[in-house]
Amino acid sequence: MSIDPLLDLLRRNARHTPKELAELLSLGESEVKARITQWEEDGTIAGYQAVIDPDRAGDRDVSAFIEVKLTPERGGGFDRLAMRIARFEQVTSCYLASGGYDLMVVVEGGDLREVARFVSEKLSTMDGVLSTATHFRLKTYKENGFLLEGESETQRLAVAP
Repeated sequence: MSIDPLLDLLRRNARHTPKELAELLSLGESEVKARITQWEEDGTIAGYQAVIDPDRAGDRDVSAFIEVKLTPERGGGFDRLAMRIARFEQVTSCYLASGGYDLMVVVEGGDLREVARFVSEKLSTMDGVLSTATHFRLKTYKENGFLLEGESETQRLAVAP
């Protein structure tokens, strides 16, 4: 089952007015407003955010993607420990993942040392955390479906005769 078309439009551009959404989907404006209100109340819509280009905004914070291996808990699996990790203020996203690690944790800090301190003093010391591998974000090309740089023209190298 795919996502509701109204939710998909909101996910792509939450600045659409209910009137615009109603016109795009051939629905009544009151129906659109009621559905959005219901989704906000039941938690389907968890919030709204602007996608910011950190370079243009002058944001000098450091972002890191941290692979975390865990010991699953009896009766709870990874959920309880993952929620403890997700509650840290430095954590901006936390995902259960398949592959060579269990969680992918996205962390932000003022500088490399701040992120390193978080990993060494808070994350790595938690019971159940077996190992971590930290990867620092160097540049963002696309964020939540938005390209952050304009399309660059394909440039051909000059060919000498």
